[in-house]
Amino acid sequence: MNWHSMPREKVLEKLKVNTERGLSSTTAAQRLIQYGKNKLKEEKKKSVVFKFFSQFKDFMTIILLIAAGVSFFAALIEKKGDYLDPIIILFIVVMNAVIGTFQETKAENAIIALKKLSSPKCNVLRDSTNKLVPSEEIIPGDIVILSAGDLVSADCRLLETNNFCTKESSLTGESSSVKKDANLTLKENIPIAELKNMALSSSIVISGHAKAVVVETGMNTQVGKIANLISESENPKTPLQQKLEKTSKVLGIIVIAVSLIVFVLGMLQRIPFLEMLMISISLAVAAIPEGLIAVVSIILAIGVRKMSLHKAIIRKLPAVETLGSATVVCSDKTGTLTQNKMTVTRVIFGTLQVNKGNPEYEKILTFATLCSNAKLDEKNKNVAVGEPTETAIVEAFGKLGKSQEDLINKYPKIKEIPFDSKRKLMTTVHKLPNGKYRVITKGAPDVLLNICDLYNGKPMSSRSRDEIVNKNESMAQEALRVLAVAYKDVDSIGNEKEIEKSLNFCGLLGIIDPPRKEAKDAVKRCKEAHIKPVMITGDYVITAKSIAKELGIFEEKDKAITGPELEKMDDKTLEKEIFNYSVFARVSPEHKVRIVKAFQKNGAVVAMTGDGVNDAPALKAADIGCAMGKTGTEVAKSAADMVLTDDNFSTIVEAIRQGRGIFENIRKTVHFLIASNVGELITILSAFALKLPTPLLAIQLLWVNLVTDSFPALALGVEPIDKNIMKRPAVKREKGLFSKTEWTNVAIEGAFIGIVSMLAFSIGRIFFDNLNPVPKIGRTMAFMVSSLSQVVHSINLRSDKSIFRISLFSNMKMVFSFLVCIILQTIVVSIPALSAIFKASALNFNAWVIVLLLSFSPLILVEFEKAFNRRKIDD
Repeated sequence: MNWHSMPREKVLEKLKVNTERGLSSTTAAQRLIQYGKNKLKEEKKKSVVFKFFSQFKDFMTIILLIAAGVSFFAALIEKKGDYLDPIIILFIVVMNAVIGTFQETKAENAIIALKKLSSPKCNVLRDSTNKLVPSEEIIPGDIVILSAGDLVSADCRLLETNNFCTKESSLTGESSSVKKDANLTLKENIPIAELKNMALSSSIVISGHAKAVVVETGMNTQVGKIANLISESENPKTPLQQKLEKTSKVLGIIVIAVSLIVFVLGMLQRIPFLEMLMISISLAVAAIPEGLIAVVSIILAIGVRKMSLHKAIIRKLPAVETLGSATVVCSDKTGTLTQNKMTVTRVIFGTLQVNKGNPEYEKILTFATLCSNAKLDEKNKNVAVGEPTETAIVEAFGKLGKSQEDLINKYPKIKEIPFDSKRKLMTTVHKLPNGKYRVITKGAPDVLLNICDLYNGKPMSSRSRDEIVNKNESMAQEALRVLAVAYKDVDSIGNEKEIEKSLNFCGLLGIIDPPRKEAKDAVKRCKEAHIKPVMITGDYVITAKSIAKELGIFEEKDKAITGPELEKMDDKTLEKEIFNYSVFARVSPEHKVRIVKAFQKNGAVVAMTGDGVNDAPALKAADIGCAMGKTGTEVAKSAADMVLTDDNFSTIVEAIRQGRGIFENIRKTVHFLIASNVGELITILSAFALKLPTPLLAIQLLWVNLVTDSFPALALGVEPIDKNIMKRPAVKREKGLFSKTEWTNVAIEGAFIGIVSMLAFSIGRIFFDNLNPVPKIGRTMAFMVSSLSQVVHSINLRSDKSIFRISLFSNMKMVFSFLVCIILQTIVVSIPALSAIFKASALNFNAWVIVLLLSFSPLILVEFEKAFNRRKIDD
């Protein structure tokens, strides 16, 4: 219901309440049952068990579980008691699920954080008596008394106001306080920021006092609607999740198809059923990179630690990679691109700018400070408490090294005419040491000029008046909030109407929430990285455009649009035009979500930064939500994927650089693992096609996939970031993990590893096993070459450049993993107890020479491949 568009009397009539008596206890109890408690709905959390079992939905995991079941069934039929293969497969699957459960984000705490914004007690009129009632028990119709410092617990229609101002930055995102007026009756469809006759839940009373009637509670409040948006917003799958899921399905389908074809062909050739079953299982195990999910999770976890060193705390693991794919950064203005602190940036004496050190600069700030109710903090003299515009003035005075307390004692205030939205002025009267009185007035320049007769102690000419008006307009166009200051000295205080007359115009103050110093450079770096920066704010469009121009967000061909204009635009038109806009002003939380989704519909990967409650739904809807750690609300932090601990917009640019580096390393890792598994698949298939014994057993394949593949894969995951990575465009969402050329390279490299492994098996079987039906030496040589050639291949994938052009020791973890894998592989075939488990045999000198020569051969192939690709690019 639009309570703001109704006169006070009609609101009271609808709610059936008397302003002098309030509700009776009996009526209050009945309404509490009718409306429910004044609290927000809690989101149902997923149990640990649910999270654990949800890890088994991955396509490749399902195939592995089937392989384990078939392997167990085969061992049961054979009655050999050899359950090692199914046990190892199950162990791998369970460990992957445990890691996934551990890394998965905790359930969203946004709703709980929103609940914390509720005031524990509220001053309510019931049974004609003022009572402190728990905020949860407030109901529509309650008459509440609000004073400076109170946190508003429900949406209220104001009935009486006296210099009543609230701060609604947590709802609207704007740092300036809002002057409220109970006498207003507003239009129906207006933005939250313009509800001047309402006190909204979660806002803070900055000054004055008011009487109001509660009109909405719980989920029906404005903050409740935001809570609904948060719970309704789904976290989109990250680009990496989409690409890995796609890759997983393709691999899974290939595995099933190949395994079934081989099984059917084997049965047609009358190969024993159990033997074909085990060959099919070997194929499945060979083709599936079992360590992929775990390795990617660990690389992301390492990325989380790295980012924390750069003051970016990752709350949701996949967000690390998503940052690297970001193509649009939607940023809230207040507190993100700006300092969230109103500051005096310009002091004008007459029409000339004056700076610190000029006597007129000090005079104007002194007069403005006397005509303010804000107070400097006793402990921190650089910080003032009060209405934001006045705190800016008082803090500027404090920076002069003057004592506000001494000033007040020297010129005691004996009268005040509070600021009024109709008059647009505030006046104070101070007693001077000589017994006279000084009247100081500050307010809107256009209004104040009308009551000024003097200018710098002389009669004001029409020319001077025009110059001041022009100066005011030029400052306003720069998005400055302009206040004029005037004064006069009198012998006595006359009639109140006479006080604000015949004043001496003193000067102008330009106040703004200034941009962060580092934000401009961050915006520039975003554009260099082919990322579109966008400002989304609840502020006025002139202010937003001015700040955006100063930062470099808004350029000549860009457009700006307001919330009311967005309302008139349908989704299709918005999606079509979205990239033409760089500034969105006077927007609501619903608009922010709509803007994010419009960019996403165009294939953009959207990062959204913000700090207020009003940002939370968009933070959750975005591909990557970035909240501010210092000034950000708990709601924003809870809805975000990442928290910037230094509240520095430029930190997100560094986080994007890190994210791109991590994505590139994950791509290298997946390339390596798939090429390795293709090699194993080729080895098994070629042996089957040639009607030869299986060259690699399931347990040997599992060892290669989990041990000698995983260490190099992890080392690739921490490869140093390319210095030119931010000069390239981000990888598009619709683009797969690899290009067609890269898939070809994966296939060629995998086939080569398979061929050299098969060659090792054939040499061992013919020359060392003497064609024995159980080719132990041949299998051991194939096992060794398959493992070691993959370790060598991991070095190839460190860079697109020749390995002879990069430093061998720039990634010491790769050197370490290379040595560890060679040692482990040697131990497995050399120690009898282990070689018995892996069905391997010790090799003689000649066999070792052959193994090493074949294992290092991928280096030569990939060097030719890189040279060919470089020549292709040059052409």
